[in-house]
Amino acid sequence: MATIAVSIQNVSLSYRDEVVLEDISVEITAGSFVGILGPNGAGKSTLLKVILGLIRPNVGEVLIFGQKPKKLRGKGQIIGYLPQRPLTNPHFPISVLDVVLMGRYGLLGIGRRPSQRDREIALRLLAQVGMAAHAHNIIGALSGGEQQRVFIARALSVEPRLLIMDEPTISLDACAQDELYDLIHQLQEQMDLTVIMVSHDIGAISRHVGDIICLNRRIYVHQAPPIGRLGLEKTFGCSVEYLFHGEIPHRVVRIHDV
Repeated sequence: MATIAVSIQNVSLSYRDEVVLEDISVEITAGSFVGILGPNGAGKSTLLKVILGLIRPNVGEVLIFGQKPKKLRGKGQIIGYLPQRPLTNPHFPISVLDVVLMGRYGLLGIGRRPSQRDREIALRLLAQVGMAAHAHNIIGALSGGEQQRVFIARALSVEPRLLIMDEPTISLDACAQDELYDLIHQLQEQMDLTVIMVSHDIGAISRHVGDIICLNRRIYVHQAPPIGRLGLEKTFGCSVEYLFHGEIPHRVVRIHDV
């Protein structure tokens, strides 16, 4: 029987009488690569924060490998998280190695400095993401794709079983996106990871993930790609066309009269 990495049952969440998530129920199998797709304001980032235990839903239950998220916070070895804006000031003079070590601080305790083992873990992860040669460079001097590799290494520095990423390819060009997806697949296999990634790019995410969750306040689709037109129309709330370049769906647009 397959291990369930993430179990979400009947979760709903409202802010000031505005429904953000409505009756969300889904299970994500350990070892899978799942993309969460939906328009802006659909509740994608909020759902991630519920999974992380950063936001408590009004009703419903979330379990991560059978445990409540709140019990896992600060323990490491379960969840690694790459937020949408991983560095508030990209020009802050901090080295690549120190950025990765920042991911270890929550495990060290107040006032404790990184040990030699922490540094070894950080350097090993930089090697795995192809950034070892930049360990002592300033993070702001790197390209967008290189920075994302470093931030992935930071998310993995807690040695997690589940990696959660919020739109990690949003500012990257097509080639850099493909390279990042290839890296994530490689890391998933090497580290036996379950991966959850939020995106709004149907073309990219449909090509690379094993399952897609279409979310717009509630879940409309949870299946392997490709996603049919009806599921996309329900998710995006308008008539759409699914355009293809070769085998890969490219974009969603409104249907209009010629």
